[in-house]
Amino acid sequence: MSASTHWLATASAQSVLERGGNAFDAAAAAGFVLHVVEPHLNGPAGDLVAIYAPHGREPQVLMGQGPAPAKATIEHFTSEGLTSVPGAGALAAAVPGAVEAWLLLLAKQGTWELAEVLGYAIHYAENGHPIGKQAATVIETMAGHFEEHWPSSAAQWTPQGRLPAAGENVKNSAYAMVLRKLIAAGHNASTREARIQAALTEWKEGFVAKSLVEFARAPHRHSSGTDHAGVIQLSDFANFAASIESPLALEFHGTEIVKAGFWSQGPVLLQVLSILKNFDDRHLDPSTALGAHTVIEAMKLAMADRDSYYGDSCTPKVNLAELFSDAYGKERASQISDYASTSFRPGSLHGISPRPPELRASADEPSVLGAGEPTVRISGETRGDTCHLDVVDKDGNMISATPSGGWLQSSPVIPELGFPLGTRLQMSWLDETSPSALRPGRRPRTTLSPTLLMRRGHAVAALGSPGGDQQDQWQLLYLLRTLVGGYTPQEAIDAPTFHTSALASSFWPRTWNATGVVAESRLPADVIAELRERGHDVTVVDGWSLGRMSTVTREPSTGELGAAANPRGNQGYAAGR
Repeated sequence: MSASTHWLATASAQSVLERGGNAFDAAAAAGFVLHVVEPHLNGPAGDLVAIYAPHGREPQVLMGQGPAPAKATIEHFTSEGLTSVPGAGALAAAVPGAVEAWLLLLAKQGTWELAEVLGYAIHYAENGHPIGKQAATVIETMAGHFEEHWPSSAAQWTPQGRLPAAGENVKNSAYAMVLRKLIAAGHNASTREARIQAALTEWKEGFVAKSLVEFARAPHRHSSGTDHAGVIQLSDFANFAASIESPLALEFHGTEIVKAGFWSQGPVLLQVLSILKNFDDRHLDPSTALGAHTVIEAMKLAMADRDSYYGDSCTPKVNLAELFSDAYGKERASQISDYASTSFRPGSLHGISPRPPELRASADEPSVLGAGEPTVRISGETRGDTCHLDVVDKDGNMISATPSGGWLQSSPVIPELGFPLGTRLQMSWLDETSPSALRPGRRPRTTLSPTLLMRRGHAVAALGSPGGDQQDQWQLLYLLRTLVGGYTPQEAIDAPTFHTSALASSFWPRTWNATGVVAESRLPADVIAELRERGHDVTVVDGWSLGRMSTVTREPSTGELGAAANPRGNQGYAAGR
């Protein structure tokens, strides 16, 4: 079974499975296809977080989040006249991690040759694919900016000044050539693993890294409205390595929820579940006002901890896993009242009270082309999200992966590569005291947050959603509906959803709304009315606009497989047999 945010990625993954590849071959093939077919939502110079379970056992985290370059210091940014990391432009680039992570997975767990895996992406890049409506809209929105400030992006996406129409065949011959050169780098290698390693060396030390570094040196327009040069160097590529890490986990209603570590947003889902454990099932139904209120308030508490404790630069000498302990969850649950809190309320660990981040009211939020992750704004305006894919094979191999970054609206396209650098450093703070402070060699705290579910030592589901700060919020509603409410996976994905905006936005310009809630119009009118009576500032948006969940499932006792995908956007797809 395969499921993803784009039908061509799902089809590619399923083709690999049908031809004898395993789930990891399939996921890597789909991942490279997503670079081509969803260039406004992810790119080769972006990042990746995945959780996978070989043969359905012993889950591991695939860490493809690159760190800040050696010259990306707070002092340098402030000397450039900046008060925050820009949301667009090469100065905000972390070291690319997505391609390296896919190659690591393929080498460690895959079975196919690199040429076979990359063949799908090469096909769609060389021969074209029908561009989606959302991608075409992003290009239209950015066209003036491209023409005036980023001519290399204009040459790629609006050649001769012509905008691509939704459904029109669009090619990326430069990226196809990149993939062919990566394959060619291993022609003299004697083993599959050596051929993959040769491709990785070419990526990190050869023409790709050299082109990215050289292009970034030229000053260009950033979301700050000023021109800056990037600071990434070849040594930054050499000093980074994608890796395999141990995950974190929490049991909830008989199921183990598996997430990435505190350098990601992932543990926030474990935190909110540890809070909700202290309520009866009446409080856990997102379709009721009582349930929605409880979920929103619990998420606000967990997000306040995320914004105060999470990050590679965290300095308190405490065990952050205590943030989702039973005792801490019970304490935080007691802070939820019948009415919406208007305060930013991080908890205290062993008497350590974190310094809250500087919060900016959403009313001050500017609109800047190319800035921030293309996700849902606090106002409810939908800007898109990122990508996600899930795969399970007949042997129980399972993976949930969330690739992102390196969007076409991030930075100027490097002409010979066909893609830009990413802007993940915008999630770092120019504040030395922040747990996610900008520091060379430290990873920005990413929002990428895939999930794996385990029961009795076996993987039973891989799931996730794009959406920046909303990823774990939408996944939470899915888990409550399936694990508590008895919904089928497709019913849970289709159900009306909502999220809170009472958090410090992870993306530039870092706004928050103390009582903000964004809800689909399909949520019952009486539920919305009662939420407002409880003090929530509810923005109602289109009934099919929030979340892009997908999932694959497996029943260990029978080997039966399942999958579900999101109908929103008419682009996600699940397939299998």
